Amino acid sequence: MAAHSQQEDPEEDELFEHYSFTADTGQKPLRVDKFLMTRIRNATRNKIQQAARDGNIRANEQVIKQNYRVKPGDTIRVLFEHPPYENLLLPEDIPLDIVYEDEVLLVVNKPAGMVVHPGHGNYTGTLVNALVHHLDQLPLNSDNRPGLVHRIDKETSGLLVIAKTEAAMANLARQFFDKTTRREYLALVWGNVADDSGTVEGPIGRNPKNRLQMQVFPDGSQGKEAVTHYRVEERLGYVTLVSCRLETGRTHQIRVHMQHIGHTIFNDSRYGGDRILKGTSFTKYKQFVENAFKILPRQALHARTLGFTHPLSGKELDFEAPVPEDMAACIIKWRDYAKHRLE
Repeated sequence: MAAHSQQEDPEEDELFEHYSFTADTGQKPLRVDKFLMTRIRNATRNKIQQAARDGNIRANEQVIKQNYRVKPGDTIRVLFEHPPYENLLLPEDIPLDIVYEDEVLLVVNKPAGMVVHPGHGNYTGTLVNALVHHLDQLPLNSDNRPGLVHRIDKETSGLLVIAKTEAAMANLARQFFDKTTRREYLALVWGNVADDSGTVEGPIGRNPKNRLQMQVFPDGSQGKEAVTHYRVEERLGYVTLVSCRLETGRTHQIRVHMQHIGHTIFNDSRYGGDRILKGTSFTKYKQFVENAFKILPRQALHARTLGFTHPLSGKELDFEAPVPEDMAACIIKWRDYAKHRLE
């Protein structure tokens, strides 16, 4: 049995071998999902069946379905587009801001600038690298990410819940799917938001012209359903401080929804918020905004509160992370500017 080695078939240069097993001569015919369940640690039948549906399981070099029956002498290989996580997940002694921890979960306050999980050139210094140093074993989610129930973007700060057991992972994932979690973000956005509160609805999918961006598809032709509720916390002249409550959790959801209603997040470079979108043409004002960008060199978005039901006790847990210093300083700068502008 050879597990976790990179394959070398030139026709599969986009895929990496994660597991390889050869059935022994006494093997009775057995469905491949059951065969792999007994051999891969932390595997669930669901994950194996999904891998089969995605064409990631081979028997004797042929792509097979989940109901394939393994016979004596069969070589079963599991391949994915990413290297085995053992290759990526180096435990790193990175400080974690742990807000809460017990035997089945922990809640962390992620700093801005930290990537949540390895990938696309970020193989070290991620939250997952820190987690695998802090904890011996973490369950894998449906994307094979250890411990992660949900994500926030690299430049967004704030709260994340991490599952420490398979049961907690399944329970918390179900709560996110059923939209029973409570998540509220603080955002500084360009422009004076007209209504004190409102709801943005519109399916979010990948921008066909720019793969790094997401966008709203109002006609529903593409994307997944997305709902964001917002409330104005403070009007600061050319920018507004808003609280955003997520009903769904799509990639870049708040960033895309606020841009969609004409209020791009302040200094969100991916969506054009790192340009002056509102205000005067005075040089003094331009200098003021440039200084604000320097104080907060990232998008002004913070995952402030997180609430969910504890998987074991059934108790409602609610957490709050203070606004980080860079964002707080930027808000104060705008508050002073707005006050002087009115005087």
